[in-house]
Amino acid sequence: MTAKLTTLAKQFTLAAVMGGLSCAAAAHDLTLAECVEGGDFIMHAAMSRENGMTREAFLERMRSDIRMIQAFPPELRWFVQDEDDEQLLTWAARLVFDAPREPESHQSEFLAACTARVSATTDPRAASVEISPPTEVDASEDN
Repeated sequence: MTAKLTTLAKQFTLAAVMGGLSCAAAAHDLTLAECVEGGDFIMHAAMSRENGMTREAFLERMRSDIRMIQAFPPELRWFVQDEDDEQLLTWAARLVFDAPREPESHQSEFLAACTARVSATTDPRAASVEISPPTEVDASEDN
């Protein structure tokens, strides 16, 4: 009886671990609150730019902060719970420096992209949303 319980406990533990691993690999569904917080972050990035912070300094600090945040388990993180979150935030931060506009404009653009992602993940009928910089930015990068 004890051997059967031990085997059952091992199987249960293995199933829990494997289930946890598959959950960890799943993409993080953003919330509207996270989108608002991310929008505020991007607005503050633009304010930092306006106050003299360089693109390189900001992005390096951001990369360093993301590495530090990733030391914590995903469920304890604010935003960069997965690679998609990191890419969205990094894309928007780069735009702050590559296509400078008013901070509120960057915030609005981020909110639009982020909420489109929220809508796509909450409505199973919604099409996949591809987030890419506006056409103007694409043309300027070719120069």
